[in-house]
Amino acid sequence: MNIKSLLLGSAAALIAVSGARAADAVTVAEPEPAEYVKICDVYGSGYFYIPGTETCLRIGGYVRYDIGVGDVGSFDGATSRDVEDGDSNDTFYKNARFTLKLWTGQETELGTLKTYVETRWNFGNRNADLGDPTNDDFGVNPAFNKGTSLNFAWIQLGGLRVGKDESAFNTFIGYAGNVIQDTLVPYGDFDTNVVQYYFDAGNGFSAVVSLEEGAGGGTDGSYGVGTIDSYVPHVVGGVKWTQGWGAITGVVAYDSNYEEVAGKVRLDVNVNDALSLFIMGGYGTDDNYSDPTYTFAAGGRGFYKQWDENWAVWGGGTYKFNEKTSFNAQVSYDEGENLGIAANIAYDIVPGFTVTAEVDYVNAGKIDEVDTLGTNHNWTGISAGNDDAIGGMLRFQRSF
Repeated sequence: MNIKSLLLGSAAALIAVSGARAADAVTVAEPEPAEYVKICDVYGSGYFYIPGTETCLRIGGYVRYDIGVGDVGSFDGATSRDVEDGDSNDTFYKNARFTLKLWTGQETELGTLKTYVETRWNFGNRNADLGDPTNDDFGVNPAFNKGTSLNFAWIQLGGLRVGKDESAFNTFIGYAGNVIQDTLVPYGDFDTNVVQYYFDAGNGFSAVVSLEEGAGGGTDGSYGVGTIDSYVPHVVGGVKWTQGWGAITGVVAYDSNYEEVAGKVRLDVNVNDALSLFIMGGYGTDDNYSDPTYTFAAGGRGFYKQWDENWAVWGGGTYKFNEKTSFNAQVSYDEGENLGIAANIAYDIVPGFTVTAEVDYVNAGKIDEVDTLGTNHNWTGISAGNDDAIGGMLRFQRSF
């Protein structure tokens, strides 16, 4: 056999083997196409469709760290008992918070179906005068896990909302400015379950009616019981007119526990692109709130009329120096001669990360006045022997 015959024979053998292997080859299945998240832009930015459904979901929240100094009565400071000699020491009031927010939206034959949930976790010490030997919790002021709070958990179909919310007495008319301590003179309590209907005419006019459960067991002689004590709910109603220049809003609330009524009116004005101002006035009846013969005496303050005596006023605004920096201020005063002043500078270091530095001052003009009606003239907890308090807070917040 010559070399040429050998080469030809080898080539024929290789072709035969290759053909046999090709006939026995395993067919590899085509990979299934990946199912990517589909963006939902019906309800604003950040929403996406939950795979396999028509429901849009948005996930958000923030991480916050507060450092407070100064007097306890400004809501910024704290005291603690000295571990060596037992004396009272001023100390930081610090709090770290993680907040998780979930929104959903879906179009139905009965209108838009929405839900909103907000849960908060906090760690830190207390804004309390624990170094004061007259305090029931006299002792050290330890940092600790403060537990979980369910701040919002509501369902809304069209204009009907049910579940855990904040009172329409505050949410419909708006909070008292863009300051951290906006309740040095309080303007109404917040947490409640609601059965609520919201109407929007589409031309700037809107209205709300809210049946509310309230919250809290009160503090005898200082603050009324907030949670309803029967089948009769608290009732809140409000109307609003909104235009490009601003808005005019009014709300009224009936406290079914103490059978008292409170109302607020507010004017918001957008002066220009940089400056916005507001003024809000409140008035409430208080005969039953100030009756010390009640089994649970309210000390003049209830779930809606939290301010001292009958009337109160809040005013302030925001000035934007540029897209990163804003100045916010609020001044408040009530008939009980309580004066609150809060001002801050908020700076966006990068998008989503804001640092706010605030100074707060409160003066309780009637704190030493003997009151036969049992009215509580010291809402913020100003330390014994003083009639005012000042403090400050530095806040770091990453929102997403």
